[in-house]
Amino acid sequence: MKWDDLSAQPCSISRVLAVIGDRWTLMILRDCFLGIRRFELFQRRLGVSRTIVADRLRTLVQAGVLTRQAYQNNPPRHEYRLTDKGLDLHPVVMAIAHFGDTHYAGEAGPPVLRRHKGCGCDFHPVQVCSECGEPVTARQVETRAGPGLPAPSEISPWSSVEDPARAV
Repeated sequence: MKWDDLSAQPCSISRVLAVIGDRWTLMILRDCFLGIRRFELFQRRLGVSRTIVADRLRTLVQAGVLTRQAYQNNPPRHEYRLTDKGLDLHPVVMAIAHFGDTHYAGEAGPPVLRRHKGCGCDFHPVQVCSECGEPVTARQVETRAGPGLPAPSEISPWSSVEDPARAV
């Protein structure tokens, strides 16, 4: 499957990866959640070419994850801000950070701590059921076909899984 074909797949993960599934895009999103907004700062922090930064920012703007806003007219300069759609990626970025903190932090511990402004405590992100509020782990989730899944005669990401509920 080609990279461009991901957005056409009947799979929500594939469709999201078509937008954010690139390492530089995820690093830009990380920086957005850390308050970075300007092109030069993205480029300086990432240490990659202007072309890569411009391409990834353009993709995120076209996907509606970021908005581009002028902050100076002469010369024209813009900053990039997360949209509501972009803010919805916060749990994704937090989950990746938590995974890295758990499995790749050095002996000294995680490089960044996250503090909840409401209670003032450092925290670790957890996934909970939207209905009952209980924590949810991979083994407590089962899947079933949703209304957006194509008919069984069509190729789908579930075609190689005999019973999606037992996949984990």
